[in-house]
Amino acid sequence: MATSKIKKGDLVKVITGKDKNKEGKVLSVDTKKGKVLVEGVNMVTKHTKPSASNQAGGIITQEAPLDISNVMYVHKGTATRIGFKIEDGKKVRIAKSTGDVID
Repeated sequence: MATSKIKKGDLVKVITGKDKNKEGKVLSVDTKKGKVLVEGVNMVTKHTKPSASNQAGGIITQEAPLDISNVMYVHKGTATRIGFKIEDGKKVRIAKSTGDVID
């Protein structure tokens, strides 16, 4: 994958799976594995041992990565596909539904 269409900080909507129709902010993108971490989506429980940072240990809930193909960018309240366009010698992302420049 040359350029990722989803970037850190984007608002995305989950389009399939157990968390379908949930929206959240992208916390991280792993382009090599094709995974994204979305805030408040795909929560899993994890058993942790006591450590210096977590004295008590126990069961915590945290986000697990989703496949990048299972999320869509949200532009003006609706999920849309993303394309690329060259403007003033720079490659920019555009929303396919409206043609607006994203960044």
